[in-house]
Amino acid sequence: MKNLLSNLKIVVPEKIYIKDPESSALGKRIIEHSILLIDSIGFDSFTFKKLGKEIGSNESSIYRYFESKHKLLLYLSSWYWAWIEYQLVFETHNISDSKEKLMKAIDIVCRTTKEDTNFTHINEIILNKIIINENSKSFLTKEVDQENKDGYFIIYKRIVQRLRDIIIASNSSYEFPSCLASTIIEGGLHQHFLKDHFLSITDCKTNITPTSFFVNLALNTLNL
Repeated sequence: MKNLLSNLKIVVPEKIYIKDPESSALGKRIIEHSILLIDSIGFDSFTFKKLGKEIGSNESSIYRYFESKHKLLLYLSSWYWAWIEYQLVFETHNISDSKEKLMKAIDIVCRTTKEDTNFTHINEIILNKIIINENSKSFLTKEVDQENKDGYFIIYKRIVQRLRDIIIASNSSYEFPSCLASTIIEGGLHQHFLKDHFLSITDCKTNITPTSFFVNLALNTLNL
């Protein structure tokens, strides 16, 4: 299994980028250092000019890969959700008990991120922080409907659908499996944000994780 995962390539929708950053050393440096820079200064202050200075390259070279910083954020978001998806598929594949599978699936989409050595140019821990803080900026735009039609969010929607199917397998009579699935995934990010910044309005602390809350919510909601 480890050998299989080491050969895995995360696939991001081609329309998001001009040139695949995975295809060159410069492209990988753009991704690696964009993650570090966005984490350092925030997405609003992030520019290709600043990124170019960080990697010792012209701003124009970055535009050969992405037409805008919005497209770069879409790339990072899509990569993250594809990475979560492969964990969801592999870690739940051999679980036959529907309740146990649901609990594991919730853990995967809500747990604290650990570094994955299969992708040396991407720090998944820092990328997870960016997704917690900045992910909504990838779709809260005027262009969201057209970008949705163009398939930019296909990976995110696919992971929601995978969790929805696991919910249905646990309780086929439950009326709102898609609502519950999307609430768990988005709520997991939100509770991590609250835990880091607004501790007084969440019960998630050192010994109570977002996973604990959403497992409790799902099991009680589904009467499992």
